[in-house]
Amino acid sequence: MFTDPVKNLKQLGLRDDMIVADLGAGTGFYTIAAGSLVPMGKVYAVEIIKDYIITIKDKAHGAHLSNIECLWGDVEKIGGTKIKDGIVDAVIASNILFQVEDKEKFILEVKRILKVGGKVLLVDWAEASPVGPNKEKCISKEKTLALFSKRNFVLEREIDAGEHHYGMILINKNI
Repeated sequence: MFTDPVKNLKQLGLRDDMIVADLGAGTGFYTIAAGSLVPMGKVYAVEIIKDYIITIKDKAHGAHLSNIECLWGDVEKIGGTKIKDGIVDAVIASNILFQVEDKEKFILEVKRILKVGGKVLLVDWAEASPVGPNKEKCISKEKTLALFSKRNFVLEREIDAGEHHYGMILINKNI
């Protein structure tokens, strides 16, 4: 693993009763870590690959976490996550932005589910990384920030997300 989910999530300032959405959850590295950090809250793991949903469910069961709900969904469609409007305290977007074709719709879906004042932990591949996706697929942190800023997200701070990644915490300022 090239980035540490627990270290990154601790920088997000999660409370034990928060509602968190892990968008493009993959096999659940961030989902499981978040589930442990919000024991009285809830974590939605949204993934489009059905086999990964099974993997996450198995990992949650093995970790004795009952606060994780797995959702098959498309993060590039408005309403595609199947999460209600404005109920999420924090969104995790790790290693997904470079894969998303419709970045605008992705950001609108994040905005739709996130409470005003809610936060986004965004971690993605650095352009200069010798591992990970090819450089053409990577999206710079400057471009990422510009895309989110256009939708009234503000940068709270950048975080150290590891040697091959950049990380930032963004705040949803308004609807």
